[in-house]
Amino acid sequence: MELIRGLHNLNSSHNGCVLTIGKFDGVHLGHRAVLKQVIEKARELGVPSTVMVFEPQPEELFSPSTAPARLSKLREKYTLLQELGIDRLICVKFDRKFAAQEAGFFVEQLLVKQLGVKYLVVGDDFRFGRGRTGDFAMLLEAGKKFGFDVVDTASLKHKDNRISSSAIRDALLNADLEKVAAFLGRPFSISGKVVHGDKRGRSIGFPTANVLLHRCNSPVTGVFAVVVRLVRDRVTRNTFVSDETRYFGVANVGNRPTVNGVRSQLEVHIFDFNDQLYGKNVVVELHHKIRDEQKFDSFELLKEQIVKDAETAKNWLQAHLTLEN
Repeated sequence: MELIRGLHNLNSSHNGCVLTIGKFDGVHLGHRAVLKQVIEKARELGVPSTVMVFEPQPEELFSPSTAPARLSKLREKYTLLQELGIDRLICVKFDRKFAAQEAGFFVEQLLVKQLGVKYLVVGDDFRFGRGRTGDFAMLLEAGKKFGFDVVDTASLKHKDNRISSSAIRDALLNADLEKVAAFLGRPFSISGKVVHGDKRGRSIGFPTANVLLHRCNSPVTGVFAVVVRLVRDRVTRNTFVSDETRYFGVANVGNRPTVNGVRSQLEVHIFDFNDQLYGKNVVVELHHKIRDEQKFDSFELLKEQIVKDAETAKNWLQAHLTLEN
């Protein structure tokens, strides 16, 4: 899948596409129904299936402290969209200059002139342009004028519940990870590069892999029983091969108040694992919430609780899941 970061990287080869625009936060089953439609229409018309997203998301620019907690970062979206078979991802830098463009300029300059859109799929509540004056009705009129079709995204339901990123965030807040997995079509996960921490866990026999969340707000906090997916690349007989290995573990997501932590991060202890992971990317699936994050009166009390959490996580995972490597 081709990734285009910034509109300045668009060129004449990118003219002509079936396009959908949105946040696609989490790339859940509702999104997948829309993306399937986009892919099928693109194949029918013989043009690339294209997704446009904005970075940062508009709320993160204008009100970062109250912006919805992200379910997925750009890297995670890229991976999920690639797996679905999308041909091209356009990542638009969303800043105040871009937000100040007139809605008509967005349509005529970007959608028509640069992208040559043949078929556009957006939500009927999509708003764009200075003062959010552009809407679905405007896109319908533009489609008639410039010769492209415009259709709205249909809501997909799961057991009479509308699948949405907001519904998934609510389920995460309620620790209903089963519902989250049903809406996403997979367990909720956090991925990222392992960085150096303060190594306090190592001092008590619980070394952790630390991943910074890089989100304005985290959709989850607390202690969880997790499955950690590690991908190792190797060359065998001149062939590049990627192997994925899965491990059980216990993870804390939050600010680590007992040790006066100031940044939001994920710390995961992987059971029966001794290799170094610094600089490597890991995927941590959250399967069961054990407790909320809390501040203990001493590091010794925290240590005692970590031992209990690890035992709880191990027992739950062994009772409910089977590792397949």
